[in-house]
Formats: sequence, structure tokens, C-alpha cells
Amino acid sequence: MINLINPKDLLEFLKSRRSIRIFDNKPIPDEEIKMILEAGRWSPSAFNRQMWEFIVIKSRDILEKISETAPWGKFIKRAPIAIAIIGKDKNKYKWFIQDTTLASMNMILMAWSLGIGSCWVGDMDRDLAKELLNVSKEDYVLTILPIGYLKVEIPRPTLRKKIEEIYRIV
Repeated sequence: MINLINPKDLLEFLKSRRSIRIFDNKPIPDEEIKMILEAGRWSPSAFNRQMWEFIVIKSRDILEKISETAPWGKFIKRAPIAIAIIGKDKNKYKWFIQDTTLASMNMILMAWSLGIGSCWVGDMDRDLAKELLNVSKEDYVLTILPIGYLKVEIPRPTLRKKIEEIYRIV
């Protein structure tokens, strides 16, 4: 029998997650980084192809350069690390966006469970990121996830639409 989490506890956990843009300088232990990467590795993927690569970025220089090309992600440079999530063989494999997006969400949730914040960054100079990270032209840089312990209190939740406004039954 699989150990299941209480559904109400899981929902409360999901509701507690926030996008974090202000990080403490405290280093993240390798064990916790590996747990975050494992969460990505265990994400579902089409046909279980696992067409992804995860690059842990610790270089201050690379974080700074990527940050400067991200109009809404200037905070990347203030994170202790970031994880680049790469979709492999984008020209041969059509599910790379869906698969890497699932992996990124698993990583974000694992980080949050460890008391580590992150924020999905989708707008950056992907060609420069590929060059800086030595990523093939056939691959796709989905996101750079800045990762770090929270420097401030957990932000209050943003407003959400009422459930009745976002679903329908057919």
C-alpha cells in the first residue's frame, strides 16, 4: 500500500506556496538540492522519455548575466543558486514544454516543502542562457528557477478567482 498524504493537508500545502523573489544568502545544502532535483526526475513525462536536463547554477557571474536579460527576473542574481530546466531535442520531441513544465512544478513544490523559495522565470534571453550554460541549439531553456531560503516573511496570498468562475461541467 502506498503511503498517501492527507488530501486536506496537501491542499493546504499547495495553497501556502508563494513565488519568492527575495532570498537569504544562506547556502543550500547539497542534500536539499538533490531532493529538489529528484522531485524533477520523478515528474511524469510523455512516454516516460524524460527528455530533460537540470543544470544547477552556482556561478555568480552566470546568475548575474542571465538576470540582466530577464525583464521580470532581475532577482535571479540575488538567489544563492538557480536551476535551469532544459527540454532536450526540441526539434525531434514535441512534448518538451509540457514535460519540463511538470518537472519545474515538482521542483518548486519540493523546494517549498524544504522551506526554500523559488519563482518561475519565463522571459529571458534563451540564446544567451544556452551559451552560458553550454546547452545545445537543439535544446530549449524552459526556465531558470532561482532557489533560496526566504529572507522575509512568507508573502500573503494573492487573490484567486472563485472556484465557480473557473470551471464548468459538460
